[in-house]
Amino acid sequence: MLNPQGALPLPPRPSVERYRKLAKELVRACKSGDEGAVGEWAERWVGALATLAKFKKTHKALDRVDRRIKDIAEFAQGKMSGLGSGGAGLNCRLASAQFVIARSHGFESWPKFVRHIDALGRKSSSVARFEAAADAIVGGKTAVLKKLLREDPELVRTRSTREHRATLLHYVSANGVEDYRQKTPKNIVRITKLLLDAGAEIDATADVYGGGATALGLAATSVHPERAGVQEALLQALLDYGAAIDRPRGAGNEDPAVLGCLANGRREAAAFLADRGAGLTLASAAGVGRLDVVKSYFDDDGTLKPGLSKEQMEAGFLYACGYGRSEVVEFLLDRGVDLASHSGDGQTGLHWAVIGGHLDTVRSLLRRSPSLEVKNVYGGTVLGQALWSAAHGGDSELYIKIIEMLIAAGAEIPRRHVPVNQRVDDWLERRGSHAEPNWYWYGEEPREIKR
Repeated sequence: MLNPQGALPLPPRPSVERYRKLAKELVRACKSGDEGAVGEWAERWVGALATLAKFKKTHKALDRVDRRIKDIAEFAQGKMSGLGSGGAGLNCRLASAQFVIARSHGFESWPKFVRHIDALGRKSSSVARFEAAADAIVGGKTAVLKKLLREDPELVRTRSTREHRATLLHYVSANGVEDYRQKTPKNIVRITKLLLDAGAEIDATADVYGGGATALGLAATSVHPERAGVQEALLQALLDYGAAIDRPRGAGNEDPAVLGCLANGRREAAAFLADRGAGLTLASAAGVGRLDVVKSYFDDDGTLKPGLSKEQMEAGFLYACGYGRSEVVEFLLDRGVDLASHSGDGQTGLHWAVIGGHLDTVRSLLRRSPSLEVKNVYGGTVLGQALWSAAHGGDSELYIKIIEMLIAAGAEIPRRHVPVNQRVDDWLERRGSHAEPNWYWYGEEPREIKR
């Protein structure tokens, strides 16, 4: 099933007839017998939408387009290659092709998609107004938003016709909604207050990440307001208007607010909510470095209190390592947490401390003599993880220090390595490791390019 957040944008003037034609083209591709025909159909369609959107052709943007093409092609092939209603042959039916198109735009069915397009053609419809308001929010256009809300006061309580059923307030989070609208303008706090003053329901939920997600939970776990430098101000505005800080499922995926932040890499948002009274589990307390709360989950003899599990302690240990909470790491190690514990992906606490670039935590863990050769699911040892992290935006000087510590602890310098960056490559070259220009990173495992 396609990710609803990956919904494709509609063209400026969408036409139901054009989409019916597109569906028939998919049926023809399916029936052609050419294994690559469906992929070529997806490439033509998504490529045309990208051209209409006039997106900037950066490496990141091009990669995103390629992923959309791949995802849609795979989804279409899965839906169109099953057994037909007669029990034999390809399922190259028009209804299946129409469903693929509707799902690609974030709708649950073709009829709902058609009704949405028809409504868009009427500028006075609630659908057209909602879409215009959503664009105004992510574009930071307060004047446009004010005008729309003034003309239609009920708009602030209207929900999207897409699968997520989000309200306009959810769009301020830049999370959960269609990802081409996951943007945070600098004036998002002003826009948020405008919506709330107009009567937006502060704890309205959207059907994303398992359902029940609120604007506060989505904003706290979103990378976009963090990158825009307004996340804490946005969260404070929502709290000031009465947002429930610990609403069940508010952060999505059944996670409490702080744990949801930690699971999504939002360290500062997690600490912000914890400081304002959000509930803390053993795992989330460990992740925000609240040693006093972590201690409260243990009896005086150092054992976990009744009702708590070894898995909860291990989760806390991994979060503490990943966020550089060295005191918590030491406390949990003293109470018997396994150095080799992981959550099923092979990423040990040392892997996570390396990913986060936390020198003190790496040092603390190395004093306990962990295995340096255990591999994660990507085939990466701890040293391999350090090289991957350095190659993917990590500070070169910091990672050279981490690499030095790992080598001093017994990790072997590889004779050959995937190119990292000039600074790290030169450092490794002086120590006998040669960069292989025909190697590349696949996950965290080096692969050789086949020529």
